Amino acid sequence: MNKDVARLESDGDRGQGHFVYIVECGDGTLYTGYATDVLRRIAMHNKGRGAKYTRGRGPVRLLYVESHADKCAALRRERAIKRLPRARKLALVRTYQGLWGTF
Repeated sequence: MNKDVARLESDGDRGQGHFVYIVECGDGTLYTGYATDVLRRIAMHNKGRGAKYTRGRGPVRLLYVESHADKCAALRRERAIKRLPRARKLALVRTYQGLWGTF
């Protein structure tokens, strides 16, 4: 199992990490974000209380997640991923899912 997914599922580690994630919205668009608790953040997106972009575009489906040692590193990576064109984001997701399976 992917170490990042294992960290997400570990109750003892919730809120302790810095994660960058990509979700697919209900309309097929992609959203990249930062969270310390990705599972809680996905639930917020699906309740319409997440990012403004995802409101009205739900439900969202988690496609990709990676962990970082600190907030600065995670936010730098989030910014870098957001700058990628859609095709590169999907390639990143495919590589990740190819290594670890889907969620």
